[in-house]
Amino acid sequence: MRIAVIDGQGGGIGKLIVEKIRKGLSEDVELLALGTNALATSAMLKAGANQGATGENAIVQNTSEVDIIAGTMGIVVAHSMLGEMTPKMAEAIGKSKATKLLLPINRCGIMVIGTDDEPLPHLVDKLVMKIKELGRD
Repeated sequence: MRIAVIDGQGGGIGKLIVEKIRKGLSEDVELLALGTNALATSAMLKAGANQGATGENAIVQNTSEVDIIAGTMGIVVAHSMLGEMTPKMAEAIGKSKATKLLLPINRCGIMVIGTDDEPLPHLVDKLVMKIKELGRD
């Protein structure tokens, strides 16, 4: 299974996702860190991602090559993450046939109704559980 974790700004959320996937899933899961900037990519690589790439072209090219895309709701919204998420990035993620597991972090002016307002670590635990479920298919 190939999983892309996408993050921007300081990469803290992506780092947490990578760490928890590494702890919760087998080592044969390939993690690809895709950062909107080098700092985010670096944080995810240090957390245990197998490979990393940075920027618009890296995200556009790699989102069609993975089984799962993980990140916050903002990765599918152009101009989010303080403008780091370009329209091409958001479109590529949206068009990808990969299953998208998005955390409803109430930033970027997006609020998802019907979700629990839980702490980030709990949301990431749920994300890892969903990846495990998807791997059983």
